[in-house]
Amino acid sequence: MNIDAVVQKAVTSVPECVAAGYVDLASGMVLSIKTVDSHPQEVFELLAAATADLFQGPNVQAIENVFRKSRGLPENTDHHYFQEIIVNSDNLIHVFLRSKRQMQVACFVCRKGANLGMVLTRARMALPEIEAAL
Repeated sequence: MNIDAVVQKAVTSVPECVAAGYVDLASGMVLSIKTVDSHPQEVFELLAAATADLFQGPNVQAIENVFRKSRGLPENTDHHYFQEIIVNSDNLIHVFLRSKRQMQVACFVCRKGANLGMVLTRARMALPEIEAAL
């Protein structure tokens, strides 16, 4: 199954999901995105930039380096400590899950009324299939 079809499937399987996407942190590009509404291209570009900032911005990298140093690990390892980030806005739940490859992030946007536990469970279940599509 191609990446667009898998991301579309995720939109329908995650409770009250209004958008899902897959972002490549290395290139800063959205690899796939599916929404229930139309949005300007600029929104998708900002999503990629914001996701990169969340997972590999300078402050996040500094925190991860402190964690590595305190654990006696080399600073240049490919492992990252921040694997999942949940952002609650006025009307939406935004879930960001880092892939096992560490350089891609799946993003899910759901209505605020969704059960957060079910959103996380279904998003985590969708991630391996999204990863496998690339």
